[in-house]
Formats: sequence, C-alpha cells, structure tokens
Amino acid sequence: MPKKRRYKFNPETLAYEIHKIPLRAKFSKGFIIFLLSILTSSVYYLVYTRYFGLETPKMMTLLRESEELTNKLDLMNKRFKEANNSLLSLQMRDNYIYRPIFGMEEIPLEVRDAGFGGVDRYSYLKNFDNSGILTRTAENMDILYKKAFVQSKSFDEVVLQAKNADKLALSVPAIPPVNIAGHRIHFSSSFGYRPDPFNGHYRMHSGIDLSGPVGEPVYATGNGKVVEIGYDFFGYGNFILVDHGFGYKTRYAHLKTSLVVMGRQVRRGEQIALMGNTGRSKGPHLHYEVIYQGRPVNPLNYYNRDIKPDEFLAMVTPKG
Repeated sequence: MPKKRRYKFNPETLAYEIHKIPLRAKFSKGFIIFLLSILTSSVYYLVYTRYFGLETPKMMTLLRESEELTNKLDLMNKRFKEANNSLLSLQMRDNYIYRPIFGMEEIPLEVRDAGFGGVDRYSYLKNFDNSGILTRTAENMDILYKKAFVQSKSFDEVVLQAKNADKLALSVPAIPPVNIAGHRIHFSSSFGYRPDPFNGHYRMHSGIDLSGPVGEPVYATGNGKVVEIGYDFFGYGNFILVDHGFGYKTRYAHLKTSLVVMGRQVRRGEQIALMGNTGRSKGPHLHYEVIYQGRPVNPLNYYNRDIKPDEFLAMVTPKG
C-alpha cells in the first residue's frame, strides 16, 4: 500500500506541493501528546480514587487476596486453639490417669513443653493478636508439633506397659522387703532429706531404713534379675541390686550376707539375703531403695504398710 502524502498549496507557485513536517516538529508534537496523556491519567486517577472513593482494579485484587488470607489465618487460629485444648486434655489424662495405673511417674512440664516453656503452658498462644490473626504461624506449628511428639512418645510407653501388664504386675516392687507385719521390724528412717546420723548434716536419703535383728530374712519385692552384688565399706556395706525391668530397680543394703548370685532370676517374695549391720551403719537395719527410670523414688508408695502377718506370709511362702 503506497504511503500517504500530504500536499499543501503554494501561492507563490500556484501549485500543490508535497508537505514535509520537520523532524523536530514531529518530536515536539509527540512529546506534548505524551505529557497530556500522563496529565489526563493522573487527573482521572485522582478523581476516581479521591473524589469518588473508588479502588483501582489492582487495589481491589490485592484487597480481595488480603481478605482471603485473613479468613484463612482466622480459621488456622481457631484450629490451633482447638488442637491445643485437645493436647492439654490428653496431657492431663496421661499424667494423672494412664501413667499412674502402670506405676509410671508423670512427665514434668518442662519436658512436655519441649523447650518452649518458661512462663506457662499457654504462653505460645500469646502469639495471636487482638483481631484473632495468627502472627507467628510457622513457630506455633513447630511448638505444637514438638509437644504432640512428646505426648506420642508417652503413649508409646503406656501402650508397651499395657501389653506387658501381667509381667509388669509381678515385676513392680509391691511388697515390703522384710516382714513389717511382725513385731521384730521397726521403721527407723524415711525417704528424703534428713539429718545424717553420723554428723547431723542434712542430706538426701535415697531409700527407707527398717531396723530389726541381724539375720532377719530379706525378700525380693518383685520379679527380676540380680544385676549387682557388692560391698561398699563407706556406704551400703553388703548390698544387692535387682533389675525388675519396666524401668524399676531395687537395692537392699547393710546386709549380713547375700543368698543369691549374680545373674540369678528371683521371684517376688523369694528370700535373697539376711539383714545385717555392714558399711556405714549405726545398728542392724535394712536400707531399701526403689529406683525408677534411674531416679530414687519413695518405696512407701509401692507397698501396703498395714499388711497383716498372714497376708505377708502368703506372699513370701515358696509356691510348689
């Protein structure tokens, strides 16, 4: 298609001549049109947004996306709180129902908080602002996940104990180590801090002391395996350590003599030693410890102190 040409009448020559626009004039005209378009757009934008109070399409898209995100975070906030309440309920039942049934100690709060504690167990929920929007989503998910993991591991332990309930029932140290139903045995020292009988200084006593005559029978308080027999001149004297499994061990100290050997499987109520006065002792007695998960616990929580003589004899009499 041929290029259009513009003609202009020349009065001097009385003829039409091709009209040529200088390049500079073309540029000036284009620049003026460009400036006018910018000015027109600016005026249009100001009238559209300021005078009529309307939003631009891009702004409307951003606002819509922001509203959607707010709704999603609101929903996530609600689900976090519901999950937290459910987890707290599980923790309460685990600590005060499930674990005590199997003789397991409760899990400390600092362990359950998985390193995120320090104020209270609800502290991580303070990351929600007043409008209900979650401000630290990733961090809160990490906290909740780790606390749920601790709870899951606890349930694994409870399930394992439940599967071995029969064996556990015979292994827990659930009877007195000596015949406390008779008149020959006297309770002489409790578990916990007490004045040392030699120097009077307060120190931790990791078991209980039961006084009686030298030679009094000492019994295994639960099924288990003898894992240590030794002599500690400045402490336990002659002693026996029995591993009952399920996290339980018992120690019998200041013995006159041991009646079992290393590696021997013993049954609850089986005589394993004779009471004595060896080691750091001021008189004939049995020092008895219950150790759970590597920590000494109060032995009095594991047996009935009001047991009758015939009941105790029934438990320690060898079965045929």
